[in-house]
Amino acid sequence: MHKTILTAFALTFPALAQAAEPGDIAAARIGYYSLVNLEMGGLAAMAQGKAPYDAERAKALAADLKVLSEYLHDDLLMPGTSNAELAGKTRALPAIWEQAEDYRAKGMAFREAVATLNGVAGEGQEALAPAVGKVGATCKACHDSYRAKDF
Repeated sequence: MHKTILTAFALTFPALAQAAEPGDIAAARIGYYSLVNLEMGGLAAMAQGKAPYDAERAKALAADLKVLSEYLHDDLLMPGTSNAELAGKTRALPAIWEQAEDYRAKGMAFREAVATLNGVAGEGQEALAPAVGKVGATCKACHDSYRAKDF
């Protein structure tokens, strides 16, 4: 049932994105990255010792992050949705569209780091910390190149 709904949504969404307003696309992109940040925040807290390590929670957070990393969010990268066109609404720099291959490569590095994280999330804080650090480094690499500091 869920697979059918998700498949129908995936087949329909490109058409919806084409009809959507740029501000709506930017808001959806911000929502996507907010979910990534939510999952990563819980993992980072455990990795840094700011929250007690919980193997089941770490595995659940890592699994959620893996699902998010596998989402192909090209529909959320509609031209005309950078901070140049939508000042005050998004921090996405025009460089995303100008350097699309590099942006995608950074996304693949994120996906690979998340896959590695999933393999160790339940194996203790000592295994979790470096894997979370690698994911965080991929996030930073993208932020440094493609996200404005402020709105």
